[in-house]
Amino acid sequence: MKKNKYVVYWLLTGCFLIFVMVLVGGITRLTHSGLSISDYKLIQGTIPPMNEQEWQEAFELYKQYPEYQKLNNHFGIEEFKDIYFWEWLHRVIGRFIGVVFMIPFFYFLVTKKLDKPTIKKCLILLFMGGFQGFLGWYMVKSGLVDRPDVSHFRLAAHLTTAFLTFAYSLWVALDLIYPERKKINKNIRNLVRAGLVVLLLQIIWGAFVAGLDAGFIHNHWPLMSEGKLIHQTVYIEQQPVIKNFFEGKSGVQFVHRYLAYIVVGFIALIWFKTRKITTTPLQEKGLKVLLALVLLQFLLGVLTLIYAVPLWLGIAHQIGAFFLLAAMTFALHRFAK
Repeated sequence: MKKNKYVVYWLLTGCFLIFVMVLVGGITRLTHSGLSISDYKLIQGTIPPMNEQEWQEAFELYKQYPEYQKLNNHFGIEEFKDIYFWEWLHRVIGRFIGVVFMIPFFYFLVTKKLDKPTIKKCLILLFMGGFQGFLGWYMVKSGLVDRPDVSHFRLAAHLTTAFLTFAYSLWVALDLIYPERKKINKNIRNLVRAGLVVLLLQIIWGAFVAGLDAGFIHNHWPLMSEGKLIHQTVYIEQQPVIKNFFEGKSGVQFVHRYLAYIVVGFIALIWFKTRKITTTPLQEKGLKVLLALVLLQFLLGVLTLIYAVPLWLGIAHQIGAFFLLAAMTFALHRFAK
Protein backbone atom coordinates (compact mmCIF):
# COMPACT_ATOMS: atom_id res chain seq x y z
CA MET A 1 0.00 0.00 0.00
CA LYS A 2 2.75 2.50 0.92
CA LYS A 3 4.50 1.89 -2.38
CA ASN A 4 1.34 2.55 -4.38
CA LYS A 5 -0.50 4.93 -2.08
CA TYR A 6 -0.72 7.80 -4.57
CA VAL A 7 -2.02 5.47 -7.27
CA VAL A 8 -4.59 4.16 -4.78
CA TYR A 9 -5.63 7.72 -3.86
CA TRP A 10 -6.01 8.50 -7.56
CA LEU A 11 -8.22 5.44 -8.16
CA LEU A 12 -10.36 6.11 -5.10
CA THR A 13 -10.75 9.74 -6.16
CA GLY A 14 -12.01 8.43 -9.48
CA CYS A 15 -14.49 6.21 -7.62
CA PHE A 16 -15.76 9.20 -5.66
CA LEU A 17 -16.13 11.35 -8.78
CA ILE A 18 -18.06 8.60 -10.59
CA PHE A 19 -20.32 8.38 -7.54
CA VAL A 20 -20.91 12.16 -7.71
CA MET A 21 -21.56 11.98 -11.44
CA VAL A 22 -24.18 9.26 -11.01
CA LEU A 23 -25.74 11.20 -8.14
CA VAL A 24 -26.05 14.32 -10.29
CA GLY A 25 -27.22 12.14 -13.17
CA GLY A 26 -30.02 10.83 -10.96
CA ILE A 27 -31.09 14.36 -10.07
CA THR A 28 -30.92 15.24 -13.78
CA ARG A 29 -33.20 12.33 -14.59
CA LEU A 30 -35.70 12.93 -11.78
CA THR A 31 -35.97 16.65 -12.60
CA HIS A 32 -36.39 15.82 -16.32
CA SER A 33 -33.39 17.97 -17.19
CA GLY A 34 -31.47 15.55 -19.42
CA LEU A 35 -32.64 16.92 -22.79
CA SER A 36 -32.14 20.59 -21.98
CA ILE A 37 -28.82 20.77 -23.88
CA SER A 38 -29.54 19.66 -27.42
CA ASP A 39 -26.02 19.76 -28.86
CA TYR A 40 -22.64 18.43 -27.82
CA LYS A 41 -19.49 20.55 -27.74
CA LEU A 42 -16.59 18.88 -26.00
CA ILE A 43 -14.64 22.06 -25.18
CA GLN A 44 -17.08 24.94 -25.69
CA GLY A 45 -19.79 23.06 -23.83
CA THR A 46 -17.80 23.37 -20.61
CA ILE A 47 -18.82 27.02 -20.33
CA PRO A 48 -22.56 27.69 -19.87
CA PRO A 49 -24.34 30.67 -21.46
CA MET A 50 -22.81 33.82 -19.95
CA ASN A 51 -25.30 36.51 -20.97
CA GLU A 52 -28.95 36.90 -21.93
CA GLN A 53 -28.25 36.62 -25.65
CA GLU A 54 -26.49 33.28 -25.21
CA TRP A 55 -29.28 32.04 -22.93
CA GLN A 56 -31.85 33.00 -25.53
CA GLU A 57 -29.91 31.18 -28.26
CA ALA A 58 -29.73 28.03 -26.12
CA PHE A 59 -33.46 28.30 -25.36
CA GLU A 60 -34.33 28.73 -29.05
CA LEU A 61 -32.34 25.59 -29.84
CA TYR A 62 -34.21 23.69 -27.10
CA LYS A 63 -37.52 24.78 -28.65
CA GLN A 64 -36.69 22.87 -31.83
CA TYR A 65 -36.89 19.47 -30.13
CA PRO A 66 -39.76 17.23 -28.97
CA GLU A 67 -39.41 17.76 -25.21
CA TYR A 68 -40.25 21.46 -25.51
CA GLN A 69 -42.81 21.00 -28.27
CA LYS A 70 -44.74 18.18 -26.58
CA LEU A 71 -44.16 18.68 -22.85
CA ASN A 72 -42.56 21.99 -21.89
CA ASN A 73 -44.02 24.52 -24.31
CA HIS A 74 -45.23 26.48 -21.28
CA PHE A 75 -41.60 27.05 -20.20
CA GLY A 76 -40.09 30.51 -20.04
CA ILE A 77 -36.38 31.30 -19.95
CA GLU A 78 -36.14 30.95 -16.15
CA GLU A 79 -37.63 27.44 -16.11
CA PHE A 80 -35.25 26.50 -18.91
CA LYS A 81 -32.28 27.75 -16.88
CA ASP A 82 -33.27 25.47 -14.00
CA ILE A 83 -33.21 22.27 -16.06
CA TYR A 84 -30.17 23.42 -18.06
CA PHE A 85 -28.11 23.66 -14.87
CA TRP A 86 -28.36 19.98 -13.93
CA GLU A 87 -27.54 18.65 -17.38
CA TRP A 88 -24.63 21.11 -17.72
CA LEU A 89 -23.27 20.09 -14.31
CA HIS A 90 -23.59 16.41 -15.20
CA ARG A 91 -21.61 16.89 -18.41
CA VAL A 92 -18.94 19.04 -16.74
CA ILE A 93 -18.36 16.40 -14.07
CA GLY A 94 -17.99 13.81 -16.82
CA ARG A 95 -15.33 15.92 -18.54
CA PHE A 96 -13.57 16.52 -15.21
CA ILE A 97 -13.47 12.78 -14.54
CA GLY A 98 -11.78 12.30 -17.91
CA VAL A 99 -9.08 14.82 -16.95
CA VAL A 100 -8.65 13.28 -13.49
CA PHE A 101 -8.17 9.83 -14.98
CA MET A 102 -5.97 10.69 -17.95
CA ILE A 103 -3.42 13.21 -16.62
CA PRO A 104 -2.37 11.24 -13.50
CA PHE A 105 -2.33 8.03 -15.56
CA PHE A 106 0.25 9.45 -17.95
CA TYR A 107 2.21 10.88 -15.03
CA PHE A 108 2.30 7.52 -13.25
CA LEU A 109 3.17 5.83 -16.53
CA VAL A 110 6.12 8.14 -17.24
CA THR A 111 7.42 7.96 -13.66
CA LYS A 112 7.09 4.14 -13.69
CA LYS A 113 4.71 4.01 -10.74
CA LEU A 114 2.57 1.36 -12.45
CA ASP A 115 3.46 -2.28 -13.03
CA LYS A 116 2.35 -4.04 -16.22
CA PRO A 117 -0.82 -5.65 -14.78
CA THR A 118 -1.96 -2.28 -13.37
CA ILE A 119 -1.22 -0.52 -16.68
CA LYS A 120 -3.50 -3.00 -18.47
CA LYS A 121 -6.24 -2.48 -15.90
CA CYS A 122 -5.93 1.29 -16.16
CA LEU A 123 -6.20 1.14 -19.95
CA ILE A 124 -9.41 -0.83 -19.53
CA LEU A 125 -10.63 1.88 -17.15
CA LEU A 126 -9.83 4.62 -19.66
CA PHE A 127 -11.74 2.74 -22.34
CA MET A 128 -14.71 2.23 -20.02
CA GLY A 129 -14.74 5.94 -19.16
CA GLY A 130 -14.65 6.97 -22.82
CA PHE A 131 -17.36 4.46 -23.70
CA GLN A 132 -19.47 5.79 -20.84
CA GLY A 133 -19.25 9.29 -22.30
CA PHE A 134 -20.25 8.00 -25.73
CA LEU A 135 -23.25 6.17 -24.28
CA GLY A 136 -24.35 9.38 -22.57
CA TRP A 137 -24.59 11.25 -25.85
CA TYR A 138 -26.06 8.19 -27.61
CA MET A 139 -28.77 8.18 -24.92
CA VAL A 140 -29.52 11.90 -25.30
CA LYS A 141 -29.82 11.54 -29.10
CA SER A 142 -32.72 9.11 -28.65
CA GLY A 143 -34.79 11.91 -27.12
CA LEU A 144 -34.12 14.44 -29.87
CA VAL A 145 -35.89 12.75 -32.76
CA ASP A 146 -39.63 12.21 -32.32
CA ARG A 147 -40.21 11.52 -28.62
CA PRO A 148 -39.77 13.77 -25.57
CA ASP A 149 -37.84 11.17 -23.62
CA VAL A 150 -34.73 9.04 -23.96
CA SER A 151 -34.71 5.31 -24.70
CA HIS A 152 -34.84 3.38 -21.44
CA PHE A 153 -32.52 0.79 -23.00
CA ARG A 154 -29.89 3.44 -23.70
CA LEU A 155 -30.42 4.91 -20.24
CA ALA A 156 -29.81 1.46 -18.72
CA ALA A 157 -26.64 1.02 -20.79
CA HIS A 158 -25.38 4.47 -19.74
CA LEU A 159 -26.12 3.95 -16.04
CA THR A 160 -24.89 0.36 -15.86
CA THR A 161 -21.61 1.28 -17.54
CA ALA A 162 -21.10 3.97 -14.89
CA PHE A 163 -21.70 1.43 -12.13
CA LEU A 164 -19.32 -1.06 -13.76
CA THR A 165 -16.63 1.60 -14.20
CA PHE A 166 -16.97 2.49 -10.53
CA ALA A 167 -16.80 -1.17 -9.46
CA TYR A 168 -13.76 -1.89 -11.63
CA SER A 169 -11.96 1.24 -10.38
CA LEU A 170 -12.58 0.04 -6.84
CA TRP A 171 -11.37 -3.45 -7.75
CA VAL A 172 -8.09 -2.13 -9.17
CA ALA A 173 -7.56 -0.03 -6.03
CA LEU A 174 -8.27 -3.07 -3.84
CA ASP A 175 -5.70 -5.07 -5.83
CA LEU A 176 -3.09 -2.53 -4.76
CA ILE A 177 -4.31 -2.18 -1.17
CA TYR A 178 -4.58 -5.93 -0.59
CA PRO A 179 -2.14 -7.65 -2.98
CA GLU A 180 -2.39 -10.92 -1.02
CA ARG A 181 -5.71 -12.73 -0.94
CA LYS A 182 -6.74 -15.67 1.18
CA LYS A 183 -7.70 -18.83 -0.69
CA ILE A 184 -11.33 -19.61 -0.05
CA ASN A 185 -13.99 -22.22 -0.65
CA LYS A 186 -14.88 -22.07 -4.35
CA ASN A 187 -18.55 -22.50 -3.57
CA ILE A 188 -18.54 -19.28 -1.53
CA ARG A 189 -16.62 -17.41 -4.21
CA ASN A 190 -19.04 -18.58 -6.90
CA LEU A 191 -22.02 -17.69 -4.71
CA VAL A 192 -20.70 -14.13 -4.30
CA ARG A 193 -20.15 -13.95 -8.06
CA ALA A 194 -23.73 -15.06 -8.69
CA GLY A 195 -24.95 -12.49 -6.18
CA LEU A 196 -23.03 -9.78 -8.05
CA VAL A 197 -24.63 -10.82 -11.35
CA VAL A 198 -28.12 -10.67 -9.84
CA LEU A 199 -27.34 -7.26 -8.33
CA LEU A 200 -26.23 -5.96 -11.73
CA LEU A 201 -29.46 -7.27 -13.28
CA GLN A 202 -31.36 -5.42 -10.57
CA ILE A 203 -29.47 -2.23 -11.41
CA ILE A 204 -30.37 -2.67 -15.09
CA TRP A 205 -34.06 -3.12 -14.29
CA GLY A 206 -33.87 -0.19 -11.92
CA ALA A 207 -32.72 1.89 -14.89
CA PHE A 208 -35.64 0.52 -16.93
CA VAL A 209 -38.01 1.63 -14.14
CA ALA A 210 -36.43 5.10 -14.15
CA GLY A 211 -36.46 5.38 -17.94
CA LEU A 212 -40.12 4.39 -18.23
CA ASP A 213 -41.23 6.34 -15.12
CA ALA A 214 -42.57 3.01 -13.91
CA GLY A 215 -42.14 3.98 -10.26
CA PHE A 216 -45.18 6.27 -10.48
CA ILE A 217 -47.66 3.38 -10.81
CA HIS A 218 -48.57 0.50 -8.48
CA ASN A 219 -47.56 2.55 -5.45
CA HIS A 220 -48.43 -0.15 -2.94
CA TRP A 221 -46.45 -2.85 -1.17
CA PRO A 222 -46.20 -5.84 -0.90
CA LEU A 223 -48.91 -6.21 -3.56
CA MET A 224 -48.67 -4.21 -6.75
CA SER A 225 -52.16 -2.84 -6.24
CA GLU A 226 -54.05 -2.45 -3.01
CA GLY A 227 -56.30 -5.42 -2.31
CA LYS A 228 -55.44 -7.29 -5.52
CA LEU A 229 -53.35 -10.29 -6.36
CA ILE A 230 -49.97 -9.54 -7.92
CA HIS A 231 -50.69 -11.38 -11.16
CA GLN A 232 -53.83 -9.26 -11.66
CA THR A 233 -51.81 -6.05 -11.79
CA VAL A 234 -49.14 -6.91 -14.37
CA TYR A 235 -51.00 -5.40 -17.29
CA ILE A 236 -50.29 -6.87 -20.72
CA GLU A 237 -49.48 -3.93 -22.94
CA GLN A 238 -48.27 -5.53 -26.16
CA GLN A 239 -47.38 -8.82 -27.82
CA PRO A 240 -45.33 -10.92 -27.48
CA VAL A 241 -45.97 -11.11 -23.74
CA ILE A 242 -42.25 -11.30 -22.86
CA LYS A 243 -41.76 -7.74 -24.12
CA ASN A 244 -43.84 -6.46 -21.20
CA PHE A 245 -41.01 -7.35 -18.84
CA PHE A 246 -38.58 -5.19 -20.84
CA GLU A 247 -40.79 -2.43 -22.25
CA GLY A 248 -44.04 -2.33 -20.26
CA LYS A 249 -44.24 -0.19 -17.13
CA SER A 250 -46.09 -2.81 -15.08
CA GLY A 251 -43.88 -5.68 -16.25
CA VAL A 252 -40.64 -3.78 -15.64
CA GLN A 253 -41.71 -2.81 -12.13
CA PHE A 254 -42.78 -6.41 -11.49
CA VAL A 255 -39.29 -7.70 -12.40
CA HIS A 256 -37.58 -4.99 -10.34
CA ARG A 257 -39.69 -5.84 -7.29
CA TYR A 258 -38.95 -9.55 -7.41
CA LEU A 259 -35.29 -9.18 -8.27
CA ALA A 260 -35.07 -7.18 -5.02
CA TYR A 261 -36.21 -10.24 -3.07
CA ILE A 262 -33.69 -12.40 -4.92
CA VAL A 263 -30.83 -9.96 -4.18
CA VAL A 264 -31.72 -9.96 -0.48
CA GLY A 265 -31.98 -13.75 -0.54
CA PHE A 266 -28.59 -14.17 -2.21
CA ILE A 267 -26.82 -11.89 0.24
CA ALA A 268 -28.53 -13.53 3.23
CA LEU A 269 -27.46 -16.93 1.87
CA ILE A 270 -23.86 -15.75 1.43
CA TRP A 271 -23.83 -14.47 5.01
CA PHE A 272 -25.36 -17.73 6.32
CA LYS A 273 -22.96 -19.98 4.38
CA THR A 274 -19.90 -18.12 5.63
CA ARG A 275 -21.00 -18.67 9.25
CA LYS A 276 -19.84 -22.27 8.79
CA ILE A 277 -16.30 -21.50 7.64
CA THR A 278 -13.33 -19.64 9.04
CA THR A 279 -13.18 -16.06 7.79
CA THR A 280 -10.73 -13.21 8.22
CA PRO A 281 -11.80 -10.06 10.13
CA LEU A 282 -12.03 -8.11 6.86
CA GLN A 283 -14.22 -10.76 5.27
CA GLU A 284 -16.52 -10.83 8.27
CA LYS A 285 -16.82 -7.03 8.45
CA GLY A 286 -17.40 -6.84 4.71
CA LEU A 287 -20.27 -9.33 4.92
CA LYS A 288 -21.87 -7.54 7.86
CA VAL A 289 -21.80 -4.26 5.95
CA LEU A 290 -23.16 -6.01 2.85
CA LEU A 291 -26.08 -7.51 4.79
CA ALA A 292 -26.90 -4.19 6.49
CA LEU A 293 -26.76 -2.29 3.18
CA VAL A 294 -29.02 -4.69 1.29
CA LEU A 295 -31.67 -4.44 4.03
CA LEU A 296 -31.42 -0.64 4.02
CA GLN A 297 -31.62 -0.57 0.22
CA PHE A 298 -34.68 -2.82 0.25
CA LEU A 299 -36.37 -0.46 2.73
CA LEU A 300 -35.47 2.56 0.61
CA GLY A 301 -36.92 0.84 -2.44
CA VAL A 302 -40.22 0.17 -0.68
CA LEU A 303 -40.46 3.74 0.62
CA THR A 304 -39.56 5.17 -2.80
CA LEU A 305 -42.37 3.14 -4.35
CA ILE A 306 -45.00 3.87 -1.69
CA TYR A 307 -44.37 7.62 -1.83
CA ALA A 308 -44.26 7.65 -5.67
CA VAL A 309 -40.60 8.61 -6.11
CA PRO A 310 -40.08 11.94 -4.36
CA LEU A 311 -36.75 13.44 -5.44
CA TRP A 312 -34.89 12.86 -2.17
CA LEU A 313 -36.01 9.23 -1.87
CA GLY A 314 -35.24 8.49 -5.51
CA ILE A 315 -31.71 9.84 -5.03
CA ALA A 316 -31.29 7.99 -1.72
CA HIS A 317 -32.33 4.74 -3.41
CA GLN A 318 -29.78 5.28 -6.18
CA ILE A 319 -27.04 6.08 -3.64
CA GLY A 320 -27.98 2.90 -1.81
CA ALA A 321 -27.44 0.89 -4.98
CA PHE A 322 -23.99 2.44 -5.33
CA PHE A 323 -22.94 1.54 -1.80
CA LEU A 324 -24.40 -1.95 -2.17
CA LEU A 325 -22.38 -2.54 -5.35
CA ALA A 326 -19.24 -1.27 -3.59
CA ALA A 327 -19.84 -3.67 -0.68
CA MET A 328 -20.47 -6.59 -3.05
CA THR A 329 -17.29 -5.76 -4.99
CA PHE A 330 -15.30 -5.65 -1.75
CA ALA A 331 -16.78 -8.97 -0.61
CA LEU A 332 -15.93 -10.64 -3.92
CA HIS A 333 -12.39 -9.28 -3.78
CA ARG A 334 -11.93 -10.62 -0.25
CA PHE A 335 -13.28 -14.06 -1.17
CA ALA A 336 -11.57 -14.42 -4.56
CA LYS A 337 -8.26 -16.22 -4.87
